[in-house]
Amino acid sequence: MTKDLKADFWKRIDDVQAGMLSVEGGRAVPMSPMAERDENAIWFITARGTDAATAAETGSKVSLQVADPKANLYANVQGQLQAVNDPAKLDELWNAVVAAWFEDGRDDDKIRLVRMTPATAEVWATDGGAGFLYEIAKAHMTDEKPDMGDHGTVSF
Repeated sequence: MTKDLKADFWKRIDDVQAGMLSVEGGRAVPMSPMAERDENAIWFITARGTDAATAAETGSKVSLQVADPKANLYANVQGQLQAVNDPAKLDELWNAVVAAWFEDGRDDDKIRLVRMTPATAEVWATDGGAGFLYEIAKAHMTDEKPDMGDHGTVSF
């Protein structure tokens, strides 16, 4: 596995379709993260009145939990949300999945663009299917714990 867990996180989160975003003091809800490593940003498109939209207006702390076997990424990302009024960025991120949530499409006045700036994350980056099976079989034969990949805490 890779030695640069932070770089591996950014690479793998591109394949994540959904995570659970929770605002400090609120409930966790599924959201589609759109990551941009060069900006140290994870973007979300939400609606006015949601916990995420309200938290973004005040710069609240949030966490994003990811458990995605397709991306072989498991993570608990801590950071801060902020509201962003950038029509060009919204156009860049807009897609068919997001459009399904807004009755008036891209022009819906309920749309809110929010940016999560990650601060720290506990990350597990695994080898996936065949590697997982091999490590389980090896553990049973050798009485050693399976090597499930890289694990650690990264700072952004």
